[in-house]
Amino acid sequence: MKTYSVFLGLGSNVGERQKFLNAAVAALKQLSDVKIVWSSSVYETDPYGKTDQPKFLNAALEVATALLPQELLAKSKSIEQAIGRTRSEQWGPREIDIDILMYDGLVYSDEHVTVPHPELPKRKFVLAPLREIAPDLVHPILGVTITELAASCRDSGRVVKTSFHITF
Repeated sequence: MKTYSVFLGLGSNVGERQKFLNAAVAALKQLSDVKIVWSSSVYETDPYGKTDQPKFLNAALEVATALLPQELLAKSKSIEQAIGRTRSEQWGPREIDIDILMYDGLVYSDEHVTVPHPELPKRKFVLAPLREIAPDLVHPILGVTITELAASCRDSGRVVKTSFHITF
């Protein structure tokens, strides 16, 4: 059975943000078919898209999994619901968000999931933590590294490394 190297983005801007991030990591860790390999630092970031909301805490994870993208997405969405995520509006406040960023160099899209994440090159709040754990990872469509994407990103939102840590 093939194991894939997958990068996930985590975000929270409602309630006890650090607690929600750690709860998501704990839930991912409980999945028998997902192994957490590495975690970035936690960053406090300005909201993106809809800016009149609280600041986010964001982090990136590298996981090893045999799950296909649709299966990992379904398990991630179940974790979000179990933690208490409520969906009220696109880009709105959220208790937890788990996004599939990159999937072992795969380029794939269906009605539920697209990898690599289509917004990845535009979002400094995702690129900063991802660059920390995978600076030389190459975007399979653009052919440039995460470091190069981060350097060319036009997102002007504030991204600051915090003293918080993901526990896994």
